[in-house]
Amino acid sequence: METSTEQISVVHQYEHQNFYDEMLDENGQIRPQYQKLVDRLNQFGLKDIFQRQVAAERSLLLTGITFNVYSSEEGTEKIFPFDIVPRIIAAEDWVKIDEGLKQRIYALNLFLEDIYNEQRILKDKVIDEEIVKSSKGYLSQCIGLTPPASIWAHITGTDLIRHSDGNYYVLEDNMRSPSGVSYVLANRATIKQTFPQLFAQLGVEPVYDYPLRLLELFESLSHRHNPSIGLYTPGVYNSAYFEHSYLAQQMGIQLIEGRDMVVRNDEVLVRTTRGFERVDVLYRRIDDTFIDPLHFNPDSLLGVPGIFDVYKKGNVVLANAPGTGVADDKVIYAFVPEMIKYYTNEDPILPNVPTFVCWKENEREHVIQNIENMVVKAANESGGYGMLVGPASTEKEREEFKTKIRAFPREYIAQPVMSLSRVPTIIGDHLEGRHVDLRPYILYGKENTYVMPGGLTRVALKKGSLVVNSSQGGGSKDTWVLRNKNS
Repeated sequence: METSTEQISVVHQYEHQNFYDEMLDENGQIRPQYQKLVDRLNQFGLKDIFQRQVAAERSLLLTGITFNVYSSEEGTEKIFPFDIVPRIIAAEDWVKIDEGLKQRIYALNLFLEDIYNEQRILKDKVIDEEIVKSSKGYLSQCIGLTPPASIWAHITGTDLIRHSDGNYYVLEDNMRSPSGVSYVLANRATIKQTFPQLFAQLGVEPVYDYPLRLLELFESLSHRHNPSIGLYTPGVYNSAYFEHSYLAQQMGIQLIEGRDMVVRNDEVLVRTTRGFERVDVLYRRIDDTFIDPLHFNPDSLLGVPGIFDVYKKGNVVLANAPGTGVADDKVIYAFVPEMIKYYTNEDPILPNVPTFVCWKENEREHVIQNIENMVVKAANESGGYGMLVGPASTEKEREEFKTKIRAFPREYIAQPVMSLSRVPTIIGDHLEGRHVDLRPYILYGKENTYVMPGGLTRVALKKGSLVVNSSQGGGSKDTWVLRNKNS
């Protein structure tokens, strides 16, 4: 491409501040994994770059990449913002992430199997029994259950951050029904049209096969040959309904609501144009307590009466298994390093963010005394809700949270403010650094564990913000994991 007066120089216009920047090192030099991208961007004029951004947004709009914000006064359905400048992760960095996530999901599955059966970790007082059994996600109805192959969480989305020291830390686990993978797949399809040559030159690990891997996982869970599989959705008003329909279409399976199913003769039957037919495996995208009004929430209109009994008899597989929500509890999260040590006799490869459990008196007082420097989180909230970011809070907000912590100490944890790494993002007519996290997706099966190379990079589009959630104004980027040249 010919040189143009409109060309941008990413290095000259990009402000390097006191955060870990994934494009520039501490000396302002371009990191090796970003060099080809920077070279390519420097060949484009600003007009070309923004035209590509607009084209990408239009493509995603036509695809229907939306999400719902229940609290929005302007309407619930929003377009998920997407930035075309990819985040790039070096092959050597990904090796540690891959190993660390496999270690973590293995230990968490052993923990789930244990607490609903032998409860060794509780008897050995590694974790206080009251902490586990007081969790909203701990379901007494699941005591004594063992899912096929003792796998409770088949699909996990684990949130990671990169701190100012350059290391990755686990921010939280999502083991009930982790969302967002459809955006990864749609973003990748869009970005391959935006930077086709660069994508091939860098040698980026593929993600297109995720739906096939997911389908193969579900097929392996049933004892029946050629099992019937469906995706169990709460319906069109759910914030992730686009993803439900997208994944069902990609896998070639049925998209099913609770009202489409009945229980007869210890089987789950789904209504089709040919009448009722048996379903063997359900990819559950509905919360634990809504699946069966006979056993959990009697007011649930989304569930199927009797489906839990069929599940217990082994005549239908639910993925993820009911009861996994206890591992999403942010108080339980604080003890995952102890779980890893207990079940594997290994040190965690990926550390937790330092966490204070307000249930413990000494840690609670530390949080209250230092709340202006802490991020306080409710144990069972998500999406950026129920959270206080101390440095950005008012005195009134801090006092309100102190009162909540004292009244309900089991329901809160606190963490020091972590300096999330930044990546280059198109803001107006130039590039600026914006804070990001990363949600890789892990498929845990009988034979092996697959970690999607990359995952969902969520970006805080508001300047200075550390909150990346889409419901709080965040967007997304494609995540490029570079192929190991030795593999």
